[in-house]
Amino acid sequence: MLGKLGSSFFIKKLFCHLKEKIKLKLIKYNKILQNEMNINLINYKFYSKRYTIVEKDGKAKEYDGISDNLLFEGEYLNKMRNGKGKEYYYDGGLSYEGEYLNGKRNGKGKEYNKKGYLIFQGEYKDGKKHGKGKEYGHIGNLIFQGEYKDGKRWNGKGIFENKIIYELKEGKGTVKEIGELFVKPSYEGEYLNGQRNGNGKEYIFDGSISFEGEYLNGKRWNGKGYHLGNISYELTDGKGYIKDYQNNNIKFEGEYVNGEKNGIGKEYSINFLSFNGEFLNGLRNGKGKEYFNKDKIKFEGEYLNGEKHGKGKEFSCNDKNQVIFEGDYLYGYKFKGKEYVNGILEYEGEYNYSKKWNGKGYDINGNVIYELINGNGKVKEYENGQTLLYEGEYLNGKRHGKGREYSINGKLSFEGEYLNGKKWNGKWYHEDKIIYELKDGKGYIREYLNNILFFEGEYENGEKNGKGKIYSLNGILEFEGDFKNGKKNGKGKEYYLTPKAVKFEGEYFNDMRNGKGKLYDINGKLRFEGVYLNNMRNGKGKEYDYEVKLLYEGEYINGERNIYNI
Repeated sequence: MLGKLGSSFFIKKLFCHLKEKIKLKLIKYNKILQNEMNINLINYKFYSKRYTIVEKDGKAKEYDGISDNLLFEGEYLNKMRNGKGKEYYYDGGLSYEGEYLNGKRNGKGKEYNKKGYLIFQGEYKDGKKHGKGKEYGHIGNLIFQGEYKDGKRWNGKGIFENKIIYELKEGKGTVKEIGELFVKPSYEGEYLNGQRNGNGKEYIFDGSISFEGEYLNGKRWNGKGYHLGNISYELTDGKGYIKDYQNNNIKFEGEYVNGEKNGIGKEYSINFLSFNGEFLNGLRNGKGKEYFNKDKIKFEGEYLNGEKHGKGKEFSCNDKNQVIFEGDYLYGYKFKGKEYVNGILEYEGEYNYSKKWNGKGYDINGNVIYELINGNGKVKEYENGQTLLYEGEYLNGKRHGKGREYSINGKLSFEGEYLNGKKWNGKWYHEDKIIYELKDGKGYIREYLNNILFFEGEYENGEKNGKGKIYSLNGILEFEGDFKNGKKNGKGKEYYLTPKAVKFEGEYFNDMRNGKGKLYDINGKLRFEGVYLNNMRNGKGKEYDYEVKLLYEGEYINGERNIYNI
């Protein structure tokens, strides 16, 4: 068995008989991709992902080249990160704080997830976890404590609910991995060199086995896959045709070579096909199609390392399912092509991070109505190639400078100055009357759609920040609560439309229910109270009947009761 042999010699020997065959197949596959995706990379020069402003005292700030979002701030030496610093997610949340050397994380540091929870604190070397450290789960619970080597757990103890559940010595041991939403192991088995090597088992959320067999360098190698207790596929030397399930719904089916997706495969979302195409080294590579649902195509084109790259087309999600973009993609972003609205050419040219950059805009008769040069110029934006939505100045592909916005009925809704795509100084109009003013991106605003109020609340930094209310298309209050950076963040309440009654009250993060909350029926009776994660019940909770009698108390996983008590 792999775990018993546990040597690099055996691992190399195991690879030997497949090595040349796999190598030839992957080289051939890569050559095909190179030919299919022969885009002029010289034109990639204005895809500068970040720029740096160095201050006099040796400190510097790095920004995203397009959005101007702060990505890093800290100490600089020799044009590199050296000393203490902080990294940020694109939404502004802290992702890392700690020490750097020669541009890489070196020394002590802390990592955070997008919800702000600490997920690691400890030592780094050459950008990887190396030395003593502590690792935490997605809600801040301690899951491992010990030593790391080259980014891998090496010596230490795995912890669940404050109890030791396994130990590692020099990257070797029998471990139990706890998945993000699991309360029992998602994997239990042997480790070698800090990863799965040897005998092991994988589990899905309900505690049933999804795979049992041997692993090699973290990959499934020899064994059987299961669904509802039945064998669904077999792997031999990392090769086979597999079917993976999640929450009893098929997630992936396709060819495996070298212990990962290699060949033709299909991905599913809640049992409908979401992708069909080619894979290489576990990622989408080659030609493929994405779907809105089983009937409507979303994207068709080429991929490289999991991203759209090469020729491609995007389609509308309406009944017509028309082409809305066709052209070239570069590392996941639109690079050069044409946009259509209701089948009519609206823009043709180059893009920078999928934003219009160098090109021309057209009206429904094919006349040029604006031109952009390096994201700069005076433009006109149209809805469906007919209704004027904005006219004004652009800078770096965004509204910046003087401009006007119009409602879909053609009436002026805002006039003033923009800053990096945000309304900054100016006046808002409704029915040709000034209803409020914005100064330095701050004010109390009211926004209308089809002459119906759909938002009112506090603005700061050109976005919804503070208290606010959202209304339905019928003008009925749907939500009131806290906003941050344009999204629901903090405490809030949702309402039924008829009659006005509280539907949900609780905590939000990133526009979704996240944290503690209570759900009520239309008669105002409590039906559920507990913890939510990304709009679904996850964690401890209580469910009640129509008479508010307790029906269930316990754990929830992905919105479902954990009846298996896993």
